[in-house]
Amino acid sequence: MTITVITCTYNAATVLAGTLASVREQSYDDVEHVIVDGASSDDTMAMVEQYRQSEHRHGIVVVSEKDGGLYYAMNKGIGLATGKYLVFLNAGDKLYGPDTLKQLAAKAADGEYGVIYGDTELVDDNGHSLGMRRLRPPEVLTWRSFSNGMLVCHQAFYANTEIAKRVAYNTDYRFSADVDWCIRIMKTAEAENLSNLNTHMTLCRFLEGGMTAKNHRASLMERFNVMHRHYGLIKTIYKHITFFFR
Repeated sequence: MTITVITCTYNAATVLAGTLASVREQSYDDVEHVIVDGASSDDTMAMVEQYRQSEHRHGIVVVSEKDGGLYYAMNKGIGLATGKYLVFLNAGDKLYGPDTLKQLAAKAADGEYGVIYGDTELVDDNGHSLGMRRLRPPEVLTWRSFSNGMLVCHQAFYANTEIAKRVAYNTDYRFSADVDWCIRIMKTAEAENLSNLNTHMTLCRFLEGGMTAKNHRASLMERFNVMHRHYGLIKTIYKHITFFFR
């Protein structure tokens, strides 16, 4: 079972090395690493090229060209993916350990799932642990779960690739298209009678302080609109009131 890891980059040379190393070090052989770069002007592509030349165990696909932004790059990555499941591991983020994909594949080997998911550890710019993510994955995940917030970090959300190729990121959103995409992936999986698999594993180390955190107010407004679309206005207002006291 091939797993596709998609890494989107733009002028990411200062944080990319750890991400590439975490994929290179995987003990699982059936890994496809798709790297989508937005025509970086720093040393990002030099690092990627060195990685491509030195890594012969995992398949590596690289494209570097100008695009419309992160979610355009993510859609491009989905289009290039050939694995059974795919996950986004962007510059600065890391797989939790060298056996992460091997253990995940073993848990998923006997079934067909819409989403495979797990937990997330937060890290700072120096890779030091900040503890586990405050929002934790539920025992049973459905699209309705995200009415309580994004309970599964994007980097711990492995989507069925066949479904993902039919569910593109909505590029009208600037900061919260990942929330909308995850919900629509799970809605589609449910419609096709596919369950979601809880690995009960910590799957990734997520670099705190990304694009959404730096644009917090705009992100909150978009998230409200996403939730309104999927869960209705009354429930969305009620949930946001409870978020305030959480």
